[in-house]
Amino acid sequence: MKLVRAELERLGARRFVQLMLVLLVLASAVTAMTTLVSSHQPAPDEVVAAERAAAEQRQALEDEYRRCVAAVQGSLPPEEAESYPDDCSAFDPARRDRLPVATDHLAGVFTFANEARPLLYFLVAFLVLFGFLVGASYIGADIASGGVVSLLIWRPRRLAVLGAKLGTLLGALALLTVLATAAYLGAFWLIGQLAGLPGATGGDFWPSLGLIWLRGLVLVLLAAAVGFAIATLGRRTAAALGAVTAYAVVWELGLRVVMEVINAPRSANWMLSTYLDAWLTGEVQIIEASTCQDSAGFCGSSYQLGWGHGLAVLLALAGTLTLAAFAAFRRRDLI
Repeated sequence: MKLVRAELERLGARRFVQLMLVLLVLASAVTAMTTLVSSHQPAPDEVVAAERAAAEQRQALEDEYRRCVAAVQGSLPPEEAESYPDDCSAFDPARRDRLPVATDHLAGVFTFANEARPLLYFLVAFLVLFGFLVGASYIGADIASGGVVSLLIWRPRRLAVLGAKLGTLLGALALLTVLATAAYLGAFWLIGQLAGLPGATGGDFWPSLGLIWLRGLVLVLLAAAVGFAIATLGRRTAAALGAVTAYAVVWELGLRVVMEVINAPRSANWMLSTYLDAWLTGEVQIIEASTCQDSAGFCGSSYQLGWGHGLAVLLALAGTLTLAAFAAFRRRDLI
């Protein structure tokens, strides 16, 4: 417990951590204030007009689906039918995530139910960056400055020291994520109540939002572990930053372009961003560009990757790097 308490004090005393916390608060405050200033509670005539527009949009979706079905059945003229695919499921309003509602047509009105998901994704993205950078600098600076060596003189058990550092980091990040999410979403919920609309927050709204948050929490912890592990292996904070930069430029950008040029099948399966998307959103649908029919503009095949695929890849990556970091830290010279 003394070791964990000492690591908590060291983590909280780091200027970089304090700077990132200030940036988190400032970014959240600026976003909330901008939303508050630009939003207003709608007048009754605005609500009526928005409900009418939403009803017209829903009717248009129904009409388009009926035309697609008629085209498949041969009831439309050939020149009109050729613009529709053989499968009308993409036009079926019942298969949409959500149908148009009145709040979609209210300009200058913040609706919490409509904006909660993108706001939460923004917070998760910032916390992932926060976790990776703090995790890398926390151990990288200690190794580079000789702080780890000094700590080992007091507690000469390498794996226990490194484990305490990693555990303290992950625990602090989990607590920060809980507090930051509660304050962040709470502020926007108040804005929706006082200067906008709460929207439809019943049904599965809160459970689905909680699931996104839980996935985000796991992603934050995995990002911190990856940053911590790479910096441990490279003995420098810059090693983690360089590794991520090199991966993004060489693999995510360079290799993606090469695979598109050679028309490689299922090239998205080789990209870490695909599994990040699958884990965070629950499922990602990938369209095979090589099977697209250029004449009609539709692609003939697609496949899905679920959250299980994403979690498996992310856990394998973080686990492998963490085990390698502990193995290297246990054996090598730290001076």
